[in-house]
Amino acid sequence: MSKQAVQLTSRPGESGPSPACCTPTNGAAMPVEQAVDLAKMFKALGDPVRLRLLSLIAAHAPEACVCDLTDAFDLTGPTISYHLKTLRQAGLVDCVRRGTWVYYWIRPEVLTAMGDLLAGFDSRPQVA
Repeated sequence: MSKQAVQLTSRPGESGPSPACCTPTNGAAMPVEQAVDLAKMFKALGDPVRLRLLSLIAAHAPEACVCDLTDAFDLTGPTISYHLKTLRQAGLVDCVRRGTWVYYWIRPEVLTAMGDLLAGFDSRPQVA
């Protein structure tokens, strides 16, 4: 093969101009504010105790008394209260005090938003 022929051949596996490195997006990214809010929620659920608490609250639908939640853990009352406060601050649950007990419920619209976000990830092409 001549020197000129070597210079004109493409690299192995290439044919013609190189393709774009990324496929174009099919929509806009989520707004920054929404990303910040959802990140707080996912971070709150990153703790196994808080994830179990959310699960227990859901199991006692429509609402769960704090007395039903504390008995399910080998943790002190203040520790459970701290985790419930974190879930409230993240916007995952809400509560109301009735007498000496506090009742918690899941905010379904928030879980729907989180689920919609995760479902959107599922629509991306699968990598082989």
